[in-house]
Amino acid sequence: MHHLRENAPISRASLAEMTGLNKTTVSSLVSELIDRQFVREVGLESHGSGKVAGRRAMMLALYPEAGYIVSCEIGVDFISVICTNFAPEIIWRHNELIDPGMGQRVIIERTLALLHLAIDAGMKFCNTFLGVAVGVPGLVDQDSGILLFAPNLGWKDAPLLAILQESIAAPVVVDNDAKLAALGEHYFGVAQGYNEVLYISAGVGLGGGIVHNGSLFSGSTGVAGEFGHMTMVPGGERCSCGNRGCWETLVSQKALFRDIRREIKKGRDSVLIEITNGNLDRLTVPIVVEAANQNDDLTIKTLEKIGQHLGIGISSLVNGLNPELVVFGGILSLAGDYLLPIVQEELDKRALRWNRKATKVVTARHGFDACLMGGVAKIYQDILAEPDNVERQGTLVLPVQSLELANHLIRKEVK
Repeated sequence: MHHLRENAPISRASLAEMTGLNKTTVSSLVSELIDRQFVREVGLESHGSGKVAGRRAMMLALYPEAGYIVSCEIGVDFISVICTNFAPEIIWRHNELIDPGMGQRVIIERTLALLHLAIDAGMKFCNTFLGVAVGVPGLVDQDSGILLFAPNLGWKDAPLLAILQESIAAPVVVDNDAKLAALGEHYFGVAQGYNEVLYISAGVGLGGGIVHNGSLFSGSTGVAGEFGHMTMVPGGERCSCGNRGCWETLVSQKALFRDIRREIKKGRDSVLIEITNGNLDRLTVPIVVEAANQNDDLTIKTLEKIGQHLGIGISSLVNGLNPELVVFGGILSLAGDYLLPIVQEELDKRALRWNRKATKVVTARHGFDACLMGGVAKIYQDILAEPDNVERQGTLVLPVQSLELANHLIRKEVK
């Protein structure tokens, strides 16, 4: 199924060649997968494929209606949810802004309400609910599913997996957002075909993920990849984690806005003053990119400074991890045209030449959706490993104490 997913449409003979299995075994396995409705025949291979005339093979692909998957990202200031079929194609999505000040309980219950809407959308597509994945901006204990620490949300020891499992009668996964994004790009994005991948996500904070030998690397307790909290400047800016001088304090959306405001406060002129009508609290990354596209000197210089710090950190990680590919994602990747040339310069100066020669740096294909696609990939991964575990029915069950509030939230207009 893994080879079929990556190479569809594909014939049984090609699957046998790729996997090293004999044709009889492949034919038997394919028949089983077709019976389970994971795979379907999609017609004979096209002419001109190099095959002997009269012996065109039947092509195979994943069956979109095999089931639906719901994936969610709880960000620092947003919730995003998608529902996909098994292709996977997005059949429903919703994004909304939140304020961390709303509090943990309200945000989680709002998330449950949106998950309910996504599941309802999936049930209209087919009756097989394959699972839910939720990405969060913090440390997640892999055994318990407890969100140990989300500094930019201000959450500690939130039993997120248990809450979701109480409300959803299907497999549920909770993991760090950047780690899921790394998996999403590996399965469905620019990192397909690469076994050693470093993913860096720069948004409100800075996180990362590692794909090692084709699988997500989690570390001994499941919290690997917190690169944003490497100390870069001892005694530097206070980080949301409580430390000082973390990489996140130099490379993040917050760092970008902070540096711009400081320079303008010193008297530097910028088109950003006009764009925001003098209210620099309205700064967004798209607005900053717009100013850079207008050749605003302050904006370009600030982005170059961010790019330098980004490149220094990536160079150290490249020397330590020796990846084939570095993928840059998160909201700051919108400024990739200005950041990545500086990152390349820093890599050329600082990375060992043997590592530098082996490493490419690219922006994430899925952008804002990288974590969401990673959630889909995680459910996929579990299904591909154990297809026997998939049940052909799936429903959402809300506990009595949450039902009234959830129904109230669901009744609100979703725009």
